[in-house]
Amino acid sequence: MTSKSNKSPSAGQPSIDFFAMLDALPWGVIIFDIQRRTLFCNQALSTLIGLSADAAKGLRCYNVLRCRACLSDCPTEKPGPMTTPVTFETDLINRDRKRVPLRVTLAPLLDLRQQQIGFIETIEDLRPLMELGAKSAQAYRFSNILGQSVQMVKLFRIVPVIAQSDSSVLITGETGTGKDMLADTLHQESDRSKGPFVKINCGALPETLLESELFGHTKGAFTGAVENKQGRFHLAHNGTLYLTEIGDLPLTLQVKLLTFLDDKVVYPLGGTKGFAANVRIVAATHRNLEQMVREGRFRQDLFFRLNVMRLHIPPLREREGDVRLLLDYFVNHLSQKLNRSVSGYTGKALQLLLAYAYPGNVRELRNIVEYAVNVCQEGRIAPKHLPAYLTEDRAQPLVEFIPEPLRPPPPHPEPQGVKGTWPTVEKQMILDALIKAKGNRMKASQALGWARSTLWRKIKLYGIDAS
Repeated sequence: MTSKSNKSPSAGQPSIDFFAMLDALPWGVIIFDIQRRTLFCNQALSTLIGLSADAAKGLRCYNVLRCRACLSDCPTEKPGPMTTPVTFETDLINRDRKRVPLRVTLAPLLDLRQQQIGFIETIEDLRPLMELGAKSAQAYRFSNILGQSVQMVKLFRIVPVIAQSDSSVLITGETGTGKDMLADTLHQESDRSKGPFVKINCGALPETLLESELFGHTKGAFTGAVENKQGRFHLAHNGTLYLTEIGDLPLTLQVKLLTFLDDKVVYPLGGTKGFAANVRIVAATHRNLEQMVREGRFRQDLFFRLNVMRLHIPPLREREGDVRLLLDYFVNHLSQKLNRSVSGYTGKALQLLLAYAYPGNVRELRNIVEYAVNVCQEGRIAPKHLPAYLTEDRAQPLVEFIPEPLRPPPPHPEPQGVKGTWPTVEKQMILDALIKAKGNRMKASQALGWARSTLWRKIKLYGIDAS
């Protein structure tokens, strides 16, 4: 198939590039012949499945889409010719190993004699519709982010303003606070929402593979490069490129990213011809980039270019009132999702959950509730339904027993240089234990008579550098 008709257009009538028109559509389109070999797939589908149009050409349709219907209920395998379009819902696993719900419409492709010569299929990503249909905590949410604390209300107010800008955004926050969710919200609320949202983890791949994934490569650029490959910048054209764990980006690629931010042109690995990518950059990290700049591990000029607009998501322990809101939301949401009859928490379980510090933030809270909903049989979550480390930690006395070797010798009732309050005394005890254990947290926790998770939580609480 070619991109233009063999017939010359009539005088005064403009010619139409049919495939360029399909590439501009916001939903996926694939065309394959009667033997189900792929002839064309558009840019939206390439972004969804993570396979370029050139790589897909000639492959069987089920090797391109890899959706559930391909394995069990493909309409093309039914006997007899297809006469009318068929619409059905299914799902696929994308290149990031995420399940993507789809609505697929399959129609016969006919020639001028009305003989079937192939099929055309449109693929619609249902995730945005499913998010819009979510009904819970609407008064305390912005898009898919929940919160009623002062910090989150301020975040909700500024996000719509930043979403309408094309400037680079840097999202900071501890692991599990919801940086990915915020990045997706920025995209969905922006004028680029009809374009692709492409994510890549800068710490997940070796440097050579990461450069190819980001910028693409040309045939023969390195051993094994048997064909041209589009990078994530190309796939994110007219949309948003989300660089998570930007602090793990190697210095050599930091230079190349800085070059793109300056001139907006992508040069594939091994190539000299650039591609002008209309891409908004959203980056995220749980690291202290300012400290990394001081240590020479992150370029200062790149930091300034990424830090045009900055959004910080506070840790859950600092979001007053949000823990209870999220506990109620997740128990209702997960009970429906998992088809369980769990309506809430017992008083003791709620007390344990509200007192916990959640070092893993919202992600950890959700995992705890999901575990409890799965094992609960009584209708309300009790302490016995919670993960063991929660109840084991709370089994410790309020003021933990301090072994004799670590007790300050008389006549000094407190460690040297520490005054008064229990938190300062406790911090010094942890430091002493870590020094005596030569940094071994297991030995330090045993010396203190604590569970290892208790020591880890208190190290985080007091900001102790135990590396």
